[in-house]
Amino acid sequence: MLEHILKDDPVYRQLKDEIEDYCGPVLVSGCTDTAKWHLTSLIGNHKKKQFKIIIVPDENKARQWVEASHFFGEKVQYIPAKDPLFYTADVHGNAIARDRMLAIKKIVDDKCGTFVMTIDAVMDQVVPLSDIKNHKMTFKMGETLEEATIAEEFVARGYEKAPFVEAPGEFAVRGGIIDIFPYTQESPYRIELWGDEIDSIRSFDKESQRSIEEVDTLTIYPASEIILNQPRIEHGLRNMEEDYEKLSQKFKKEKKYDQEVRLRKEMDRVREELRELHMLIGVEGYLPYFYENTECILDYFPEESMIYMDEPKHIRERADAFYLEFSESMKSRLEGGYLLPKQANTVTDYESILYQIEKHKMLCYSILSAEINDFRVARTLFMDTKSIQSYNNSFEQLVKDLTKYQSKDYRIVVASPSVTRAKRLSSDLRENGLVVTYDKDLKYGVEAGQIVVTAGKLLTGIEYPAAKWVLISEGDIFKGREEKKRRKKEKKKQGEKIRSFADINIGDYVVHEKHGVGIYRGIEKITTDGVEKDYISIEYQGGDNLFILASALDQIAKYASANARKPKLHKLGGNEWKKTKTRVKGQVKDIAEELVQLYALRQAKEGYVYDKDTVWQKEFEELFPYDETQDQLNAIDDTKRDMESKKIMDRLICGDVGYGKTEVAIRAAFKAVDNGKQVAYLVPTTILAQQHYNTFAQRFHDYPITVRMMSRFCTAKEQKETIEGLKNGTVDVVIGTHRLLSKDMQYKNLGLLVIDEEQRFGVTHKEKIKTMKKDVDVLSLSATPIPRTLHMSLIGIRDMSVLEEPPHDRRAIQTYVMEYNEELVKEAVYREMTRGGQVYYVYNRVNNIAEVTAELQRLLPDAKVAFAHGQMKERELEEIMMGFMNHEIDVLVSTTIIETGLDIPNVNTMIIHDANQLGLSQLYQLRGRVGRSNRNAFAFLMYKKTHC
Repeated sequence: MLEHILKDDPVYRQLKDEIEDYCGPVLVSGCTDTAKWHLTSLIGNHKKKQFKIIIVPDENKARQWVEASHFFGEKVQYIPAKDPLFYTADVHGNAIARDRMLAIKKIVDDKCGTFVMTIDAVMDQVVPLSDIKNHKMTFKMGETLEEATIAEEFVARGYEKAPFVEAPGEFAVRGGIIDIFPYTQESPYRIELWGDEIDSIRSFDKESQRSIEEVDTLTIYPASEIILNQPRIEHGLRNMEEDYEKLSQKFKKEKKYDQEVRLRKEMDRVREELRELHMLIGVEGYLPYFYENTECILDYFPEESMIYMDEPKHIRERADAFYLEFSESMKSRLEGGYLLPKQANTVTDYESILYQIEKHKMLCYSILSAEINDFRVARTLFMDTKSIQSYNNSFEQLVKDLTKYQSKDYRIVVASPSVTRAKRLSSDLRENGLVVTYDKDLKYGVEAGQIVVTAGKLLTGIEYPAAKWVLISEGDIFKGREEKKRRKKEKKKQGEKIRSFADINIGDYVVHEKHGVGIYRGIEKITTDGVEKDYISIEYQGGDNLFILASALDQIAKYASANARKPKLHKLGGNEWKKTKTRVKGQVKDIAEELVQLYALRQAKEGYVYDKDTVWQKEFEELFPYDETQDQLNAIDDTKRDMESKKIMDRLICGDVGYGKTEVAIRAAFKAVDNGKQVAYLVPTTILAQQHYNTFAQRFHDYPITVRMMSRFCTAKEQKETIEGLKNGTVDVVIGTHRLLSKDMQYKNLGLLVIDEEQRFGVTHKEKIKTMKKDVDVLSLSATPIPRTLHMSLIGIRDMSVLEEPPHDRRAIQTYVMEYNEELVKEAVYREMTRGGQVYYVYNRVNNIAEVTAELQRLLPDAKVAFAHGQMKERELEEIMMGFMNHEIDVLVSTTIIETGLDIPNVNTMIIHDANQLGLSQLYQLRGRVGRSNRNAFAFLMYKKTHC
């Protein structure tokens, strides 16, 4: 795409000639990132059956390359690096393995294509490609298949047996039916047998089990790059036993008994898994024991392939850092008895990799003219390219520059991510006096002095001064738009959701429906009438114990209180619980009457009817830097429909933290202010007030909207100014804690009340909220609504919108389950800190959390470590959390209070101490605190075997 623009450029023509008559590595300096993406899409395309291999310093560069190449008409396949530092985890996420196998399939099947990989991926040792090829499995209609041995074949190829197939990498065999979800397919497949003959092969929907498509042939690639058939298992075990004996004797001789015991336990595990289960957790870390000859990923490509090096100096720096990090980690673990000697040899040094690289044609890119010392450059060329300055939403400046380019006879292309926005941008430019052509696919070329608007996603634009050609992306025009990502919308299937409201831990306060508040003491086995059963033990006042069958779990609930105080225990057989229930029933009746009156009053009155979206509203929403999910769009439409109707809005937006509830509220707030109304945004904590204030201030920065905050962080003078501004109408939006409910808070024209996490406010505060609700639109946001709020939504008193779809730019969280290891903790933390990130360390016991924090500080001397828990004084807790938000703290040691905590995009690593002591739903909620940006996120679920 766009090759014609450089056809007369002498440097481009010379570059093509140098590659055609290749005499050695070619270096092109002066290239911006966009120029690199563009040139790569052009160079080498005269050979249709050729591989292009792009090597970059880091993963962000690789992903940018994948996205940008689509604009220039080239599909690039990403090959992610393995994660050799965490091979020893008991459980890995399968995203990396699946992406790698998809790339291998393309290499084998297509025999051409463009691939991008980090230098880390190039340095990983891999199995010979021939071994993967030889272990593909092909099934055809009418052929015979031995059902008795097929499970063994699948297990050897890394597939996991399951009762039902739900995820890639799983298979199930039952009564003449074989289900398997290959890594290289989008859907699972079902093979049905008639006797030993294959009767049908079809893909099916894993949820509905309905057939999608029948096929005659199915090829299944392995789910693991290492094939563990019986001969290879025996070969690997022999090699391991030899190294184990030598290292074990060495530890004994040096009287390192702890290390010897640790190594013996690990070897026992390896033997058991390989001999009994024919699999091995962390098998990638044992690669040299199973294969005498390993390769690097470049060996998978023929020598006539073309290699593109993006900033060779940066690649060298990353390669040296990665190899040093790996070597030091392996040395420490080897000395500690955590692994066998050859496990330290799964990464190749950069000097050896250079030898492999130099077998291929090489084209190197560099923004600056600089010498390359790693290999001899045969030819150096300078390509004059310029990046486009950011217009920071200044449409006026854009029009001036386009006019200037036209006067110089430039060919001008402006790219917008979607057809709709491209057409709108064309219209806006015409309204500003420019002659613009809209060409969706740039089919008709671009003439000198012509402005063409096209549809296409590009991070940043580029200018070629010599060719008199400029490409401007929408990311250059609108601040923040460069982060926007487009994804193919997936069909969402509606179904019944089954979730646990809470997991009960030993020592938690619980409420029994008949006996009141007690302490959960765990499960005990009790024999009655000769039958042993599980009973729940609950301790009451005076040490009395109540035992109820485990099957009667629905009779108890976890105690919850707005003020987090310890409750008073009730006495078994006493009257106090009965009195409490009687008193509460009376209060509930009073509340019900008040609610009936409140909602009857609201429904009888007519609310303010807002105008349809204005140009400002549409422009504001266009500047949102991410793609809305379909659930978000539905919730926004629901909210606007309510506001534009005569009824007073009372809508609940329910969705997990980070799923986009705040954006729904922001758009509702903008609509209210655009109609001359004021907005009050009520939050339960000072920290949330600060976070939402920052978000609103940033989003409304380019509009005449005044946003103020009311909390303890504000001085008396600031609070007084805000109060006066609300009275006289100069403050449009106020965000605050229960301070907004004070008597001195008066509004000139309040139109919208947004309540964040209403269930976290106390009874007194809720009474004041009720008075504010009488005649203003109300939008409530909640991740976990209280049963009453949810019930009112379900029966129709309140309207509800549900956000179930995660944001489009969220990447899968790489999750590892492993035994606690100080070295791994250290590596996980420092890896995150190296990329400028922060870490959550979850430790769910208050009594010694300070000691654990001190121990972590000793382990991590270069990190700032602090702790937080729910029993701290409110102001102290807020100061720590604010410090963490402001990146004054690197590692926050915390109890599970963060599971409904803040949305901090910079925190992308979580370590959970004694993860086996937490419930599955808690682990799920906790894991969701990371991965809130476009960075890769990691969750390490650690346990100690003595606790299992």
